[in-house]
This record gives sequence, C-alpha cells and structure tokens, in this order.
Amino acid sequence: MGIFDSVKSMFSGGGSGQSVGRIDLQRRFSLERTSATGTMSKFFAAKDFDHDRRMVGVKILDPEKVEAFEGRFRHLKKPSEGEIALKMHHPNVVETYEVGVSTKGDPVLIMEYIAGPSMQNIIVKKQEHHVAGKRLMLIKSMSEALKYVHNLGFIHRDICPRNFILLPDSTDVKLIDFGLTVPATPPFMVPGNRTGTPLYMSPEIVRRRPTDKRVDLFSLGVTFYCLIAFTHPWQGDEVTGRAALHHDTSPPKPLTEVCPNVDTSLARSVMQMMQPKVEDRTPDIDHFIQAIRKVKSVYKDGAPSPQI
Repeated sequence: MGIFDSVKSMFSGGGSGQSVGRIDLQRRFSLERTSATGTMSKFFAAKDFDHDRRMVGVKILDPEKVEAFEGRFRHLKKPSEGEIALKMHHPNVVETYEVGVSTKGDPVLIMEYIAGPSMQNIIVKKQEHHVAGKRLMLIKSMSEALKYVHNLGFIHRDICPRNFILLPDSTDVKLIDFGLTVPATPPFMVPGNRTGTPLYMSPEIVRRRPTDKRVDLFSLGVTFYCLIAFTHPWQGDEVTGRAALHHDTSPPKPLTEVCPNVDTSLARSVMQMMQPKVEDRTPDIDHFIQAIRKVKSVYKDGAPSPQI
C-alpha cells in the first residue's frame, strides 16, 4: 500500500478530528516558523486561514521514511500515525484536528499549537523558573497522559522530554508525537523493533527482546529523573545510540544522591520505573500514580529546589 493509499485509509477517523484528503499548504496556511525538524518530519507553526487564522501546528512527514517505518508492519495492518493521533482526546495529550496529504504528496497532520517550551529545552538549559514549584503537578499530568495512551491500547514508544510540551504559562503539559506508536498487542511486541530515543530507551528495546507497555514506564522514569535533577541518570560523554547500552550494564546514579532534598517516596517510585529487568520494574502507570498519591511536594518538607 502506497503512502497516499495509507492516508486514504484514515478516512474513517472519528472524534473531533477528521481525514480530509488533499491539503493545499500554500493556500491555506501562513507558515510562521519552523518549530522542529525530526528524523521523519518537519513541524511548523502556522496561521490557518480556513479557521479564522488560528495558530496550529503543521506536521509534514517524509513519505519515504514513513513508508520505510510503516513497511515493517504492513502485514499486521498497523494503524498509521494519523489514525492513532485522531483517536487522542485528553487534556494532557495534543489534539490532532485533521490528517491528509499535501499537494506534493507528503502526509500532513494539522494539530493544536502549544506555544510553551519543550521539557527537553527546560532540562538541557536548566530553566528552573519554568518548573519551580510545579514539578509534582507536571509529573502527575505526564503520568495521566501516558495512562490515557495505554488505556486506549497503545505503546507510545518514544516517551522522552522532547515529546512533552509545557503550556505557555507552565501550568500544565501535553504529550506529543505518535510517529513510533504501536498497538499494545502481541504481534507488535515481538523482538526487533529497535526504535525510540536512545538516552530514554529501555534495555529490552536496546537488546531486541520482547516488549510491552513497560518500555514506556522506563522512559517516563528517566524523564522524571531528568525533570527533578536536571541531569541524566546514566549519561556521560556518550550521547549517541551507544549510550543506551549502559541502561542494563551499570546502575543509574540514585536520585537521592544527586538530589538530597528529593522526597524519598517519590525518588523510590521513580527509580523503580527505571529497573533494567522488566519483572522488577513498576508494572503499570496506575501503580506509579497510586504510589505517589500521598506525595505533597517533590522536595522534603517543601524544601526549595536545589540550584543545580
């Protein structure tokens, strides 16, 4: 099935989103700026002239790269990124409005535009002012986003700080990007699908072992660790895919050592998510949410965030 045929198959999408066929990007949108460029897509902030010039996010996929990825699952009839994105309707998940194909034949997703910074920028640049006093709220919102995705029957497969975007006032956060998402069913959990962001990738993905939803738990745990400590539990000088080889060969730095003021219950729960052995890891996101329900602050006795 070609890429345009794949998009045509989305036309049964429900909810508030829809599949619309051809989208004339030049006529309909004023592309304001390039917000991100990924391995399989480009993302633009744009004004939508068909909807009162509202700001939207326009994601333009590379058809050859998408076809190469989707081709791995062709015999399994994997839903496309657009089909999956159209199913997502949650306060902590980006809303996708439309899916179609540009006049040049590129798959396109039109979605809500979130003007806030990505969690990745905040962590890398150590922008404490964005998250001071808000970390616990953000952790709970990020957990609810993943819970929703899992409850819909999917594995996100690329949970990392880059894929969480803060709202402009930093009061909440939204999960984005379903380009690597697969159904949480046995055919999609067999060994071999080695995709994701290496610094946040679970050992079973790295080692090409069977997977399940717990790959997302591992990645979310690493993300929480980075949000709390502004440093990575394993990262040294190596930032390529080889860095992920450390995730089951050397222990992560204990969060309580890196951040002595962190609430011990929260730290214990975060470290549990990062267990290299799947059987020792937090079994599901509900367990994590329940484990931290009595935590009142990321830091002991409401202590201020450490200046890292």
